[in-house]
Amino acid sequence: MQGQSLSIDVIVPKDRPRRWQEIVIHRLAAEGHDLAILHDTAARPWPASANVLLALERAVFRRKEAGLAAPLGAIAPLARPRLPHLRLDLAGNAGLSDVPTIALRFDRSGCDLAGAAAVAAGRLPLLEAVLDGRTVVGRALPMIDRQEATALGVEDMLARAMTLLAATVRAFAEGRLAGLGVPLQEGDGTGFAGAYITRAVPRLGREALRRACFRQAHWRVGYRFHDGPGVAQEGRLGTGWQILPDAGDRFYADPFPFHWQGRPYLFVEDYVHAAGKAVISVVPFGADGRAQAPRVVLEEPHHLSYPQVFERDGAIWMLPEASASGRLTLYRAVDFPDRWSAEATLLEGEISDATLLEHEGRLWLFATSRDGFGSTSDTLVIFSASSLAGPWRPHGANPILIDRRRARPGGAFIRDASGNLLLPVQDGTLGYGGGLGLSALLALGENTVQLGEPRAILADGDWPYPRIHTLNRSGSLEVIDGIVAVPKPWWRSRAS
Repeated sequence: MQGQSLSIDVIVPKDRPRRWQEIVIHRLAAEGHDLAILHDTAARPWPASANVLLALERAVFRRKEAGLAAPLGAIAPLARPRLPHLRLDLAGNAGLSDVPTIALRFDRSGCDLAGAAAVAAGRLPLLEAVLDGRTVVGRALPMIDRQEATALGVEDMLARAMTLLAATVRAFAEGRLAGLGVPLQEGDGTGFAGAYITRAVPRLGREALRRACFRQAHWRVGYRFHDGPGVAQEGRLGTGWQILPDAGDRFYADPFPFHWQGRPYLFVEDYVHAAGKAVISVVPFGADGRAQAPRVVLEEPHHLSYPQVFERDGAIWMLPEASASGRLTLYRAVDFPDRWSAEATLLEGEISDATLLEHEGRLWLFATSRDGFGSTSDTLVIFSASSLAGPWRPHGANPILIDRRRARPGGAFIRDASGNLLLPVQDGTLGYGGGLGLSALLALGENTVQLGEPRAILADGDWPYPRIHTLNRSGSLEVIDGIVAVPKPWWRSRAS
């Protein structure tokens, strides 16, 4: 059975299954598994109130397509003559069997509605894959990108439920499924409607008021020239930060410093609010260490960010994030720093913040993958190649983890004084841009990856925007960014 396709019995609710369950079936079939579809007649459908509230909220947020929680009329049963290798319980009610059975637990409940209720109540749900009703074999901490929006949060949660299931089935087929050694616990079973009315509606109202008065997101870049131990070594921001100014109609974020011919440069995401997308700009520094005016150096029809710039093989390269294009493109400097040419497509798909590392004679890319639905910030994938141009191969254990606290890189790898490799990682516990941590790379090879638990960076000192999500350094030039509340013009004029 090692690595081969499986015969799988997929158990779904007979009455009003949901779209995410149908998508799981399609994905398993596309991976070559031989499926039988069985109906669970005891599974209760979601209450009509939950379906109506989520559908109304999706309409408010102008989501025209059906959500992953949308009820279906039915999923047709499908027989198969062969005995199964595995049962996949998507209804949460299957009893014990001689056949290994994998089920999901949503916020410590076998019912996916419990996960939706957790999102409505403002909690961040835990997802667990459980083998034979007793052994946790997989865990996911899904990112909820917009915690004010229950319908969109439920989408994020169910998206990662599908990712976790697919990864668990793959591990089972490859003979590497193992218990995590954590106990099963029962949830409190909070009802959806009550949680929505008492918690979600007020939260949504507060966010609507905030968005009416303030920009949805606005970042500012901080920089300092600092010869001593930096943020990564001290674990805190400290003092001496200067702010890269902006006019309010645009913001700068995702700073990456680079030295060339003894002179420091700073590359940033340059987001114009009216355009709704960003370009890449460069900020030169004068001899006095003052930042000069940013100027655009790379623009595409799609959004660009995370301009990782590095030197290799006698050339200067940029590897910006461009997930909106559906590919990861490598650029070469034709006339540094102002002219760049697309050199190669390294990866296809919605890949975010791919961060390069050379380790033990091989090149590695750490990034997040959206996996078709949900957040771009909670699913870590790794690729490797013998040369920059590739081909880049996915790691056999992808996805490495599903964890809103440490999946998405927030800057280039850092080597500390002891030789340990640290990866700045975005912590999405408070939402996107909620904080930054440092995870030690404990193991990396063709068959293994291990990242340590993130150590939070303390946002103390004189930097005024404590919610940071990028950290980088080149020589003495250290850079960060932070999110700031910027009033819209009408609100600013009224307040003044």
